[in-house]
Amino acid sequence: MAVLEGLEFGKSDFVLLDEVNIEQFMENLKLRFEKARIYTFIGEGVVSVNPYKQMDIYGKEDINAYRGRELYENPPHLYAVADAAYKAMKRRAKDTCIVVSGESGAGKTEASKYIMQYIAAITNPSQRAEVESVKNVLLKSNCVLEAFGNAKTNRNDNSSRFGKYMDINFNFNGDPTGGHINNYLLEKSRVVQQNGGERNFHSFYQLLRGGSDDMLKSLHLHNDPANYVYTRDGAVATTSYNDRYSHNAVLSALNVIGFSEEEIHSIYRILGTILILGNLQFETDRESVLVVGMEDVSHIAELISTEPNNVTKSLLYRTVATGAGEVIEKGHSEKEACFGRDAFTKALYERLFGWIVSRINAVIEVKDYNPVLHGKNTVIGVLDIYGFEIFDNNSFEQFCINYCNEKLQQLFIQLILCQEQDEYKREGITWQHIDYFNNQIIVDLVEQPHKGIISVLDEACLSVGKVTDTVCLESMDAKLGQHPHYTSRKLAPSDKTMEFHRDFRIRHYAGDVTYSVEGFLDKNKDPLFQDFKRLMFNSSNPVMKEMWPDGQLSITEVTKRPLTAATLFKNSIVALVEKLSCKEPYYVRCIKPNDMKSPALFDDARCQHQVAYLGLLENVRVRRAGFAYRQAYTRFLQRYKMTCEYTWPNHLMGTDREAVEAIVTQHGFQDDVAYGHTKLFVRTPKSLFTLEQERAALIPVLVLFLQKVWRGALARMRCRRMRAIFVIMGCYKRYKVKVHFWEVARRFANVCNMADYGKSVEWPTPPAALTQFHSITQKLHRRWRAWQIVKNIPPSDMGEIRAKVAALGALNGERKDWGCGRSWERDYLANVRDSHQSSSNFILFSQELRNKDEYNQVIFSGFCRKMNRFNKSSDRALLITDKHIYKLDPKKQFKVLKRLPLEVITGLSVTAGVDQMVALHTSSQDDVLLYIQRGELCPDQDRIGELVGRLIDHFTRSVATVRA
Repeated sequence: MAVLEGLEFGKSDFVLLDEVNIEQFMENLKLRFEKARIYTFIGEGVVSVNPYKQMDIYGKEDINAYRGRELYENPPHLYAVADAAYKAMKRRAKDTCIVVSGESGAGKTEASKYIMQYIAAITNPSQRAEVESVKNVLLKSNCVLEAFGNAKTNRNDNSSRFGKYMDINFNFNGDPTGGHINNYLLEKSRVVQQNGGERNFHSFYQLLRGGSDDMLKSLHLHNDPANYVYTRDGAVATTSYNDRYSHNAVLSALNVIGFSEEEIHSIYRILGTILILGNLQFETDRESVLVVGMEDVSHIAELISTEPNNVTKSLLYRTVATGAGEVIEKGHSEKEACFGRDAFTKALYERLFGWIVSRINAVIEVKDYNPVLHGKNTVIGVLDIYGFEIFDNNSFEQFCINYCNEKLQQLFIQLILCQEQDEYKREGITWQHIDYFNNQIIVDLVEQPHKGIISVLDEACLSVGKVTDTVCLESMDAKLGQHPHYTSRKLAPSDKTMEFHRDFRIRHYAGDVTYSVEGFLDKNKDPLFQDFKRLMFNSSNPVMKEMWPDGQLSITEVTKRPLTAATLFKNSIVALVEKLSCKEPYYVRCIKPNDMKSPALFDDARCQHQVAYLGLLENVRVRRAGFAYRQAYTRFLQRYKMTCEYTWPNHLMGTDREAVEAIVTQHGFQDDVAYGHTKLFVRTPKSLFTLEQERAALIPVLVLFLQKVWRGALARMRCRRMRAIFVIMGCYKRYKVKVHFWEVARRFANVCNMADYGKSVEWPTPPAALTQFHSITQKLHRRWRAWQIVKNIPPSDMGEIRAKVAALGALNGERKDWGCGRSWERDYLANVRDSHQSSSNFILFSQELRNKDEYNQVIFSGFCRKMNRFNKSSDRALLITDKHIYKLDPKKQFKVLKRLPLEVITGLSVTAGVDQMVALHTSSQDDVLLYIQRGELCPDQDRIGELVGRLIDHFTRSVATVRA
């Protein structure tokens, strides 16, 4: 049941009508059509009204809305029925089928395409390539079969002129693994003749209007259908079918399916052959018949890959075997030649269509299937077959089509009644008999052995001598004259709607249909001269040769008389019905709202007639049979438990049935229900509407309550999660800190005993929280290591150590060699080893200078060369004390040439090379540029580092003393 739509759209399920009568049924159907609700349920089936316009109800969102849902959970739709069939197949491993029925123009073909698209969309969620390939071929096959099997009629621009039943095979996962297509009774007579306003098959117009110039040239065709006899009448017919676009779509589909280029070209060569054959004319020259225009014969021979003489011979002569085994050639009359040509073209198209279907089946059939390895293989069948037809002139094709619909209607009635009877019996519910029209009597009229119409036709075809259609009609009148559903003008002389010796009438379940017997026998015999079969079998084209295997028989071979077209069709329909009856059926009943193809017009009388012959009202009555609604206790309880205080949110009773009884009792419906073994049966829709209304009122309250509870639960869950996260983070951080401490302690446990006091030990990477601490720890270790090294140095060497450290920091690695590895003597002018000739003089001079300037210590002294602004250099001596800087002349007993207070020095600059250049910067900007000379102690000594270190150490200690 679907009750999601408002009352302004009518009842979404005809079972829920207040009263089951034709007036309310039609009123509900019309209201839903006017409100653009084209689908309505009858239980598990759906009634579809052709909207004659595009509707936005087949998109991806709609597919997702119906996927995996129950029938009553969404508004009526084809997708609901398709999903129900798929779920039944998958859950219960049971074969199912979807029968799409209705008259021509009711939308059966479109409905079957949407069903196929839905099944393809909901399968193969893992996107396996082989399954996607099967799905693509299944979908593309529709396009190809429409092109070659559909045509424009006065009732439908895209009418199926053949019956199609497709089995789709599924594996245990529910993914399609292949399929098989059965086709029934292609209306091949349409190839050579169409009613006024109708067209030939789409394939001809697609080729002529959509084929490229090169393709048409290779087929010896022109792009105007009016140039060809077989398409001339349909060339002026107006249609919404886009031939050019469809031609490209068909070519693409053929490639996707797997047709080779040679096969595709052969298909269109056959179409070209048929069109050119239709233009062939014959003329009588004395006693013989000739072909008018041999150029066309040459073109035909080229297209079918044979010799022109063979084509001419097959068209003009017939090979006959005499009783004595002699073979003679019998020339045709002009009329016989035309008949043979038309029979050949019809056979060509029929063989082509059958070959295309078999070729598609070869691609999509399940290959290498092993039930032991692959599990049970289940099937969904989709039947899209011609609908019941009543034309102004009804011939053999309409007779077969209407017989097919009689058989399907019989199956529908039997299955529906059988299902209901089985369900009521299974559930222990008393069955109330429903009167319905049993069309078995009409089926017997057509197919009964020795008495039925098909038997009479076959008998007439097998009779020796000239048996005409009129003689066959008289035989039917004699054998069937007493049948209540058969009449003719001879049996009813006053009925002027029929013609004497031509018409007979069958009272079908869908209405009375008058058939013209003209052509019945020829169409039933379906004669085709053996010469044409041999002509095609001997073609050098392998595709065409494959289509005509019976052409290999010799004319003298005795063969069994082939079955007639009617018998072949009857056998195929009987097999189809047997195939459908062993599957669980789901029905789509299509209704044509008007004959004008208008999206706004609802013809009440026209629709009521269809409702009547489709048996929809009887279907509703059967479904209701005293009970409008039935549902398993579990499902019913799940849907309505919120309406009872004893079952919400969960019941404490022994069984679900007791809980359902509590719901029914609380609402006072005890007299309107019956309890089955597993299901509850509700008698009238009123009780169900009451439950639905109460449920609809409670849903917002429950939703708000559930939202509140759920939001609170989510908030508490998030809070607990955040607390847990912080606890875990804290524990983890503490753990990482401890692990880091343990690792540092382990690595540095023995550094006191190491020669380098742990300098070579690699520090572990600290956690982010200990980055700053790690840096401080490393600094402390370096200071400790420095102290361990320094504490063993004698106090007399500490000045030199401080100077070297100061130089190291100041030079910052800019000078490669700055004297770090040697002993710094500091006062080189007084050093006998470095200046043995002048050291004694300098010592005396320095004592006098100390007494005079009262300095405490010598910071640095040594020989140098002074550079002036004129690039002149001269030997000098440099003395730096804690008070002054002296520039001395060593050649004049170290005479003081310049004295600068030490505090005027603002900085010094040295180069990065190995030279001994130094610039002393003063606050008065009277800089001193000197080149320190290496002494005799070691010619390669670098003394720049010592000068820099001594000065920095002195100034550093001076600043520290001042601050202290």
